[in-house]
Amino acid sequence: IKDITIGQYFPFNSVIHRLDPRTKLLFTIFFIVMVFVSNNFVSLLFNLVIATVIIGLSKIPVKTVVKGLKPILLVVIITSVLQIAYVKTGVTLIDVWKIRITSGGVLTAVFMAIRISLLIVMSTMLTYTTSPTSLTNGLDRLFAPLKKIGIDFHMVTMIMTIALRFIPTLIEEVDKIMSAQKSRGASFDQGNLIKRAKALIPLFIPLLFNSIRRAYELANAMTCRCYNGGKGKTTMNALKFTKSDYFSYVVMLLL
Repeated sequence: IKDITIGQYFPFNSVIHRLDPRTKLLFTIFFIVMVFVSNNFVSLLFNLVIATVIIGLSKIPVKTVVKGLKPILLVVIITSVLQIAYVKTGVTLIDVWKIRITSGGVLTAVFMAIRISLLIVMSTMLTYTTSPTSLTNGLDRLFAPLKKIGIDFHMVTMIMTIALRFIPTLIEEVDKIMSAQKSRGASFDQGNLIKRAKALIPLFIPLLFNSIRRAYELANAMTCRCYNGGKGKTTMNALKFTKSDYFSYVVMLLL
């Protein structure tokens, strides 16, 4: 569970880290659209090259990025199996009893696995290279025009940022509870799937209790600092576009 890195921020001094959070948000949305409209391996390979370049520029270790894929590994496997089972185009590779696997099914499964992995990698790269405060400010400024039609997006951005911020904290909390229960003789990795699932039930009560306690502490801390939503809110570091941001927008257009 320590390998789950979703929501973590790695404070490196890289070109990607120094970009305006609005630029990174827009590029992430743009990349997700690019991945979804890719309908062949050539275009998907093109997206893979872009993702590799961004990871290299961010200075985030590849090992850390790969760790971020662990939580969705089961989803990737299930999706791939379904594609192999239902796509029957191409040359038949295996035809045993009622199981028929074709080249089209295998290619589609690989295509979907790469697509999902790219989506997760680029989404996590946003949190890896942007602090929660910068992310909140970026979302606030990006959706500020919605205030003109009566939609205050600040509360939504605050909730999203707090949720992202507390993912690593909750993961650490689960790890501590599991270690404490293991020291008392509990076992989480023995028996069949049902027994393992039942063994996890005792984790939820202390986790829920600690989560509620943290929520109250956070609420009290925000109240003590006179937090009243986005009304009259200012920022210590004003967001400004730099030459790197303008260059990034040019690159987006070219892509």
